[in-house]
Amino acid sequence: MRYLRQFLWITGFTLAGEVLHAALPLPIPAAVWGLVLLFLALESGRLPLASVADCGQFLLGLMPLLFIAPAVGLVDIWPMLASVWPAVLGIVVLSTAVVFAVAGKVTQALLGRREQEGGDD
Repeated sequence: MRYLRQFLWITGFTLAGEVLHAALPLPIPAAVWGLVLLFLALESGRLPLASVADCGQFLLGLMPLLFIAPAVGLVDIWPMLASVWPAVLGIVVLSTAVVFAVAGKVTQALLGRREQEGGDD
């Protein structure tokens, strides 16, 4: 029952993200809206981490499995990608590096802020 409740919390934030995506004329994916809302709820303390932690860990464990279907889908479009694969690979590597760098800087900033506030969570 605990896992179901936690999954419903995560699903609720995903649904709220879908609603925001439909309501606001911004080019931000619904999944990002849902993650931002979940982050804000967790960071503000309105939603305790224990309310989603176990299910979140379970879903993180499934994440590699969820990438198999899109990867297999590349086989179908390989004739289109064959001539441009070096450029696509370069874009993927560059964008991945940018995401890593930005995520690292944001994490450092948040941890630095938490240390300044005296939090030890």
